[in-house]
Amino acid sequence: MNTESEDLNAKANEKAARRKEARDRMMASKTQEKGLVIVHTGKGKGKSTAAFGMVLRCLGHGLKVGVVQYIKGKWDTGERTILEKFPDLIEIKALGEGFTWETQDRARDIAFARAAWDESKRMMNDDSFDFVLLDEINIALRYDYLPVEEVVEFLKAKRPSLHVVLTGRNAKDEIIAIADLVTEMEMVKHPFRDGVKAQAGVEF
Repeated sequence: MNTESEDLNAKANEKAARRKEARDRMMASKTQEKGLVIVHTGKGKGKSTAAFGMVLRCLGHGLKVGVVQYIKGKWDTGERTILEKFPDLIEIKALGEGFTWETQDRARDIAFARAAWDESKRMMNDDSFDFVLLDEINIALRYDYLPVEEVVEFLKAKRPSLHVVLTGRNAKDEIIAIADLVTEMEMVKHPFRDGVKAQAGVEF
């Protein structure tokens, strides 16, 4: 190895050491542990996908998970098929009937959203659950199928150790305001715009 390469490596190692020292100091200051309210929103794909990735992490740690699907009840989703094989660790309630333009029955949509919210509250009140996913609840809130004030107050009063994830585009400002973690998925490209339909393993 020539001198120039040795100098370059030495400088890189010094920078890495300084970064590690700074990172260690920062991590040492993070001592709090709490249940989080997490929001996945935005027009891009991946909101529910990311949430179900967290579900798998929880299962890997032996944590009990509750899932309430507000929209995709009629869909034969791959995640539901596989996760139902672990009934001791996960409970899934698929209560939606589809997107509002499919049902074309606002009163029925409101009734299903209320049923889904009742299941959500039951799970969040059950001490055996460590993590609850409210999949596509932001859609129900967007169309005012549920009072956002009721959802906000319930989340603010939840058990301190419980993690709750809310997915769906157009998350309301009131939800974002109380959340601990908010991720907005941004769409750069999507095959649907080029005439490609939703496909198993990718969209459901």
